Amino acid sequence: MAVEDYTQPLLPGEGASDYERYLRTDELLALQKAPDEQVHRDELLFQTVHQASELWLKLSWTEAEDATRLIERGELDAAERLLRRSVLALQYVIAQLDMLEQMSPWEYQTIRKVLGHGSGFDSPGFRGIRRVAPQLGQAFAALLRERGLGVVDLYRQGREQETLYQLAELLIGWDEHVALWRMRHYLVVARVIGDEVVGTQGTPVELLGGLIKQKSFPELWDVRNQLTQLANERGPQGETRR
Repeated sequence: MAVEDYTQPLLPGEGASDYERYLRTDELLALQKAPDEQVHRDELLFQTVHQASELWLKLSWTEAEDATRLIERGELDAAERLLRRSVLALQYVIAQLDMLEQMSPWEYQTIRKVLGHGSGFDSPGFRGIRRVAPQLGQAFAALLRERGLGVVDLYRQGREQETLYQLAELLIGWDEHVALWRMRHYLVVARVIGDEVVGTQGTPVELLGGLIKQKSFPELWDVRNQLTQLANERGPQGETRR
């Protein structure tokens, strides 16, 4: 019986090991500028953060897109699992922004000169997030209509509609993390280049701050106002105030 040689890779492709071949590490680690191509050593930090963010954003919108299909098919537990993954991926995108604050505001100006018109507005990952959000909201709204429930009814009957309630909370959690990313991104940009300047694409930095209030699922935010109003209309013993 032949003894397997674990020192030799089985998979096709470039790389000395199956780990390197499966993950395509030769290609992945060649995507950043080499030291002799860099105008400043912090280009490696800058590219690493943004390239890693694109991978996590791709995972986030992919999971959200698949969750949408599951909701449409009525497979709600599976949809919930994927939405939790999607939210966690957004958490990682937000956390990585801490690294950009390790750059000197003055030294970053050297890097900024070689970015061309590059802007976060052109992020393929974030375009994917914006693309899947309406589809996800529509699928959830259709599910509520199918069950004969309004959003207020869902929240007032939350204990009796546990699965739908959890899905609603995941959607608003997803929306919240998108808003947190926008806010964190705005603050990082303001900290590094200032909040009264024009970005590399000719967009005022202050415009980023205005995007923080954008909502993908406004009805899930507004229901909080409605629930508070309903509660205020009722007395301490639950009677309706006149």
